[in-house]
Amino acid sequence: MSYFHQAVTELIERVKDEEDGTIRLVQVLEEKPNFAFIDWLEAQPIFPKFYWQSRDTREEVVALGQLHTFSELAPAYAILGEDQRIWGGRSFDGSTEKNRRCMSSFFFLPQIELIRFDDRWSIAVNLSNEKHRTLASLNKLQYEVSPLLPISSHINHVSHVPEQQEWHRLVNKVLDGIDANAFKKVVLARKTTVQLDKPLCAAQLLKASYQQNHHSFHFLMSLDQRHSFMGSTPERLYSRQGSELHTEALAGTIGRGRNASQDMELANWLSQDSKNLNENQYVVDDIIDRLTPHSQEVHVEQEARLVRLRKVQHLKRSIHAQLNKGINGVQLLDALQPTAAVAGLPRKESMDFIHQNESFARGWYAGSVGYVSQQKAEFCVAIRSALIVNDQVQLFAGAGIVPGSIAEHEWQELDKKMSTLLTLISDNPPLGVAS
Repeated sequence: MSYFHQAVTELIERVKDEEDGTIRLVQVLEEKPNFAFIDWLEAQPIFPKFYWQSRDTREEVVALGQLHTFSELAPAYAILGEDQRIWGGRSFDGSTEKNRRCMSSFFFLPQIELIRFDDRWSIAVNLSNEKHRTLASLNKLQYEVSPLLPISSHINHVSHVPEQQEWHRLVNKVLDGIDANAFKKVVLARKTTVQLDKPLCAAQLLKASYQQNHHSFHFLMSLDQRHSFMGSTPERLYSRQGSELHTEALAGTIGRGRNASQDMELANWLSQDSKNLNENQYVVDDIIDRLTPHSQEVHVEQEARLVRLRKVQHLKRSIHAQLNKGINGVQLLDALQPTAAVAGLPRKESMDFIHQNESFARGWYAGSVGYVSQQKAEFCVAIRSALIVNDQVQLFAGAGIVPGSIAEHEWQELDKKMSTLLTLISDNPPLGVAS
């Protein structure tokens, strides 16, 4: 019996012996498990499944099974005990007239959590007065965990919504709206459907991305065996520790160069380009506006810094706020989602344009994914993401349209953003999608 198996067996006995009223038990693992977390996640037969790795890589969590689920976050606070976390996400347009099939939110208090924080490992369970439910899930855990095989699916076909001609028309429509003072910025998105020759497992794509796309949050949410939403996003929506809040404006993009000197040339151009600097400033201004009613003070990093990822480079400014007493995750999600980086400015006018003119529903893309607890919370913005259904992968990317935007350049930017995940399936995707 492996050390991990022994630890779970011991935890099962502790749950059986525990008196009613206990809501959480933690079993510290003295040894590092002999499997990767993503491999372990895939091996388990328990849904929902959730995977999270923080951008700084300090924390990695697999959450399994549900004690409680919430279609809205507010009621979760009533049942949240100390050290318990509610995991899940809020979609971009779920439960609207445009997208009735997608939920507005899905959050759950899991039965089981496997946690790594720095180099400490533990397995935790949440308990209700029906502790047999958590015991049943513990007894289903699989211990024989094989490493996931590398991706072997090949691309048969790639299609875009909107197609390139329609994209040009939409960009020009936004620019006309900006000229007419209808809005300052609109983020237009594209859905790219990749048809594969055989099914791809979402955990395989997640693992490949985890290994190659660094300086990112990695997440996966599977509500059932057939549908999974995953992503590797560089963008934090917010992180809260007590009354301290950290967020950021991540807007302004250029690709990576073929070598170090070309990389530097592109970075220098981006950091001085007025169109991209203005786009970043719009996001900064919007976040300040949204946080001010909830905060005693808000501080913004003076100069934009460069974030260099595998396929793109971004401008980023960090924002720190001291929150008013009693502000919780629901108010922060309402205030900050969707940011001007995924919707536009002003929020209502840009969202109206998106709902009326984008010919697909975004669903979970450009929503938020993460957790809340009584003491802390963290959410990432669900960009660089994909919905995986059997042998089809739906990829999403967006581009902020502001004065000076050129439709063809923005289309190429979408290609670069999508290549974050697409090049993990194929180094040479067809139909002119940039690698």
